[in-house]
Amino acid sequence: MNTPLSLLPGTPYPASLVEMGSMALWLVATPQGKRLAVLAPFNSALVESFHGEVSELAGERRRLLLSCPLDPANARALRFTLPNLQPAPLGLVTSAGFGDRLGLATPGHVRALHALRWVSTAHPGKAIAPIFAQQSGRELGRTGRSAEQVLADATWGAFEGGWRGLVGADADHLKTPADIDRFAAAGFSFFTIDPGAFVDSSAGGLGGVALEHKAGTLPWPALESSLPDLRRRLDGKPFDLENHRLVLEGEQVLRAAVKYGAAVAHVTRLYRHLESKGIPFELEVSVDETETPTTHAEHIYVANELQRLGVHWVSLAPRFVGRFEKGVDYIGDLDALAADLAGHAAVARALGPYKLSLHSGSDKFSVYPLAAAAAGGLLHLKTAGTSLLEGLRTLAQVEPGLFRKMLALSIERYPLERASYHVSAELERVPDPASLPDVALPALLDQFDARQVLHVTFGSLLERYGSDLRRILSEHAEEYYQALERHFVRHLGLLMGD
Repeated sequence: MNTPLSLLPGTPYPASLVEMGSMALWLVATPQGKRLAVLAPFNSALVESFHGEVSELAGERRRLLLSCPLDPANARALRFTLPNLQPAPLGLVTSAGFGDRLGLATPGHVRALHALRWVSTAHPGKAIAPIFAQQSGRELGRTGRSAEQVLADATWGAFEGGWRGLVGADADHLKTPADIDRFAAAGFSFFTIDPGAFVDSSAGGLGGVALEHKAGTLPWPALESSLPDLRRRLDGKPFDLENHRLVLEGEQVLRAAVKYGAAVAHVTRLYRHLESKGIPFELEVSVDETETPTTHAEHIYVANELQRLGVHWVSLAPRFVGRFEKGVDYIGDLDALAADLAGHAAVARALGPYKLSLHSGSDKFSVYPLAAAAAGGLLHLKTAGTSLLEGLRTLAQVEPGLFRKMLALSIERYPLERASYHVSAELERVPDPASLPDVALPALLDQFDARQVLHVTFGSLLERYGSDLRRILSEHAEEYYQALERHFVRHLGLLMGD
């Protein structure tokens, strides 16, 4: 069949074209916005799957051409027609969650993955499985989006970019059964349980009678165990971790249970709720947003207890040593982090295998080689706001006036909004934008304090300026995609060990 790209007026996206015998689908930019073109025989069931404007084409065979809006209903139909776009469990392959708070970034993410196939020289053919749709309940509230819209935007972006591989979809930092319900109904496949509210970080300072008393108050019925049973099960038990042995003993066992016991019970409760839905899924356990690092012994406790309770997971995010702050590189001793990563990776291989997950993982360029070396491919990277920051960089280049307004709002809102994050940016270190020429504004996205201030105030920025930002980035999509491609080639190349 001759290429059908010219049949629907507008500018086609050639990478999106999928031809299946006498049928074809592709994306077109029109003055009214992007549209899905569907070309199919008159009596094809494919025509019934989509809704849009229908026109009949004359020729040897009667065919119909549909011009369809990019809405969630048509996105569902597209995923049904092209099953690789239907989120599915990805297993133990190295994976990356991209996150996209605007619903515009996925084509740039796809470009980075495609570019990496020839940029990567150390491991030709090595691939990273993508999770384009990734959003937390908190992000949904601050961006004004629904789980279904997040998945639809990622579907259209992957299709536009010509992605032909599998995809996942991450319902991030879930805390309640209701959180699970709304993401499961939308079609997500990867569920990140965040039991941080149930982690008792005071355990490290307890001992003796106080520790014993606190251990006695754990939710033992939910843990399907008892304090004496815990002691019999773990006190003195050796765990062989490749080149060394770790033995859990005495107060070390109680301290781990006090710190993480209620969290284990919460994860188990939510896992069983998710399992009852009868959908294909994979689970991540996240204890990264807590005050104190997860020791290797505590990691063993968590993994051992979850296994005992019948929980299955594909990745786990400990709280590593040092600081994984939003939007900036790692803060801390890299040698200590390398040793910490190696120990956690050994636990994950010995008790799994399962992947280690790096949360707040964007822009941690000094960490990626260490994590890649420690995990040996059993690794998941989670990014979120960095794609929005690259959008702000693009905005600073093409609409500096609006960027100045957004930075001023961020500076105003930062003292309040930093409270929900572990961050160290200070306003007095943010360069005064009024003193900078327009040409210098994009470089503020490379300045530690300005970048972090913009990162954590994203909710306020999108509430006031979101529609303007989306419009401008849509008008300058090519510049935005190029920025994202550069940014994520750097991320993923290091993650792959290049």
